[in-house]
Formats: sequence, structure tokens, C-alpha cells
Amino acid sequence: MGSAFFWGLVGALALVAGAGLALVVDIHRRVLGLIMAFGSGVLISAVAFDLVEEAAGIAHGDRIVALGMAVGALTFFLGDALIDRMGGNDRKRSEGQQAGGSGLAIVLGAVLDGIPESLVLGIGLLGGTGVSVAFLAAVFISNVPEGIAGTSGLRMSGWAPQRILGLWALVALVSGLASLAGFGVFDHASATTVAFVLSFAGGAVLTMLADTMMPEAFENGGNLVGLLTTAGFALAFALHLIE
Repeated sequence: MGSAFFWGLVGALALVAGAGLALVVDIHRRVLGLIMAFGSGVLISAVAFDLVEEAAGIAHGDRIVALGMAVGALTFFLGDALIDRMGGNDRKRSEGQQAGGSGLAIVLGAVLDGIPESLVLGIGLLGGTGVSVAFLAAVFISNVPEGIAGTSGLRMSGWAPQRILGLWALVALVSGLASLAGFGVFDHASATTVAFVLSFAGGAVLTMLADTMMPEAFENGGNLVGLLTTAGFALAFALHLIE
């Protein structure tokens, strides 16, 4: 069980790494948009091949996968809408729009974004073959630009560096616990249940990308965003094939 917590923590520590980078380097908006585009492409590939395709293979059918994706997407949508009302709607913006928001809502929003990925890392250890390198790499690579973007905005809105790092450290800790929960709760779950959870995570992550990361990427990155998104997708797919 300790390994589940460790790998969940490792994936989320990329948020802290991205935050640290944003605190010491002034990253241009266009560069940040392209980094976010690359991270989005990585996660899209992970959703397609490490979550949805895996779930379909386990379930031996498409109904449970479709249901899981729908429930995951709706759950994120409703959770995100609630957090927006609490003041966390600009939590990933890079231009300081978080200034008028709620610190608690920003924390809850960051946790909401990271839990589905962490659950999957924990579940992936149930087969006894170790963590999926491709999915862990996808989570880590995509979390770096998320940490950079969120930190850039929080810094511009007046948050102190210690408070920003504390936020991402808390999110990393919760992500480790979510991975641990995924391992413990679903240890003896049926194949259908595991397939549902994987597809649930896929729906939630895809909705998160379309709602938060990709709009910011296209707004800041310009016409190269499509190429960087495709490059991220190709890299993650190559890692999936190698594994």
C-alpha cells in the first residue's frame, strides 16, 4: 500500500516542481500556453489508451465504459460548477484573475483536478505488475504546466511564495492519499467495477482538459498550439507502446 501512496505523490509533485519553476523564472504567456498544450496532448493520449481502452478491454463491452465516462464527466462538471460559485473559477488562469477568488475554493479545485488521475495510479498497482510508466509519465508531464499556470496567476494576484508552495504540497499529499485509496478500496473489486472507475476517470480528466487547460493554452499559445498538442499526444502514445 505504501507504493500506491508513493506513486500518487510522485505524479502530483510535478505541480510543486512547476510552481517552483514559475516562482524563479518569468515565463512568457505564449511559452506557457504552448507548454499547457503539450501537457493537454499527453493527457488526451493517456485518457484514450491508458484509461478508456484499458477499461474496454477489462469490461469486454462498451456499455460500462460509456456509463463510466458519462458519470465521470458529469461529476467533474458539477463539482467544478460548485467550486466556481465558491470563488475558484479562475484557479488555473495565469494572469492573476485568482485575486478575487477564494483560497479554499482554489485548493478544492486543484484537488478535484488531481484525484481521478491519482485513483488510477493506485488501481494500476492491483495487478501486481507495478505502476504504469506511461500513465505516470503522462500525469507528471501534464502536471508541470498546470503548476506553472496556477502559480503564475496566484503570484500575480498577490499570494506569497510560501503560501503557493504550501497549496501545491497539500494537493500532492491529497493525491498520494487518493492513490492509496484507489489501491485499498478496489483491491478486491470486480473487473466491471475497475472498468467503471477507469472510464470514470477518463471522462473526468477529459472534461477537465476541455474546461480549464485547453482554453488557456489556445488563448495564450497562438497557432502553434495544435502542433504542440499533437506532439504531446505522440510522446505519450510512444511511451504506451514501449511499455
